[in-house]
Amino acid sequence: MNALGETSVKIRDFAVMSLFVSIIFIMTFVPQIGFINLGFINATIVHIPVIIGSVLLGARRGACLGAMFGAASLIRNTVTPNLTSFVFSPFIEVPGTGHGSLLAIFVCFAPRILVGVIPYFIVKSVPPSGGRKYRAAAYCAAGISGSAVNTLLVMHMIYFMFSGSFAAVRGVAPEALYGLILSVITTNGIPEAIAAGILTPAICGAVERYRSA
Repeated sequence: MNALGETSVKIRDFAVMSLFVSIIFIMTFVPQIGFINLGFINATIVHIPVIIGSVLLGARRGACLGAMFGAASLIRNTVTPNLTSFVFSPFIEVPGTGHGSLLAIFVCFAPRILVGVIPYFIVKSVPPSGGRKYRAAAYCAAGISGSAVNTLLVMHMIYFMFSGSFAAVRGVAPEALYGLILSVITTNGIPEAIAAGILTPAICGAVERYRSA
């Protein structure tokens, strides 16, 4: 590829990245689009553009999109906090401590960065000769796995890092907290994973057909 072609690809990739970042922030800050406030926690579909970006743009750019997802979540939980925003923002006081916790940064960013990495490698594992049906199945698996990574890691990090405070604001006994965590994983995580498993192959497949046209 000559210099002009490389420049064109870089400009295209920058434009696509900018589009995905814009989508992430629009979904975050326009009410009830990307984060659905349930009062005690936010159900989310903002991970879907991160997953799609990972599949289409690669793991490195996917990780950057995941970091943008984490940053948007941190800002939202700081500016418009709910009962459990202290697990996502170090600027929100952890109940009973009088200060925030830096552990919130790990909860907010680590799972979301992985959401932008893992789907790429799932799709990458499918050989190009596998055909369109195998690609569609890989896209579906990438969507489900990316969503599952977000839900499972976030909720388990909350359990291990903020168990006492999270149990207190939810009004449950500490020994009953893991049952509550599993309930959130089931009620939020499964619908989120289904949505990602449907939208990821639909959108990535359409882009793939456009590229090959």
